[in-house]
Amino acid sequence: MTNHVYLVDDDEAVRNALSLLLETVGLNVRSFASPETFLMQAADLTPGCLILDIRMPAISGLKLQEKLTDQGVSWPTVIISGHGDIEACRRAFRNGAIDFLSKPVDEQDLIDAIQKGHAELETRRQASEERAEAVALVRHLSAREQQVLEMIAKGLTTKQIADALILSPRTVESHRAAIATKAGTSSAAELTRYWLDAQAE
Repeated sequence: MTNHVYLVDDDEAVRNALSLLLETVGLNVRSFASPETFLMQAADLTPGCLILDIRMPAISGLKLQEKLTDQGVSWPTVIISGHGDIEACRRAFRNGAIDFLSKPVDEQDLIDAIQKGHAELETRRQASEERAEAVALVRHLSAREQQVLEMIAKGLTTKQIADALILSPRTVESHRAAIATKAGTSSAAELTRYWLDAQAE
């Protein structure tokens, strides 16, 4: 699981204090004094949890969040604010923030939010790996096996597949056995997941 945290705040004292806190619990923290600096480096960074100050010169934390979303960067984000702005809070959550914390930030609340963000990233990573595995499996199947797998995913029985493809049930069973061998499972539910994951890529 990733332990990367990216802190963007124009207040040096806040950056130093939060960086020290998070490093003491084993997190890999990089801090940025401005959104512009972060944006220039974002494409080269390992995915992690973002901590954004809501009020910064030129580009606010909310605007930075929106710019990152436009660039396809949708990392879990914690917004911190010195002002209890309800509308800003709503906007942050609409843009996908996982938490909105008021300054002075409660240390445990921040750590909990980051752990939640890292768990979300891990879930995404696992889902991405499963999709890649499914794509590789489907590409490894013959054209006929892909047809059979698609029909399995649609819930068709062996007889229905045989009728649709003008094959004997025995031939369909042979294709199903070959698919099961390549997939490492004969479970219709698992085979359906493989097919759907492959189509999602």
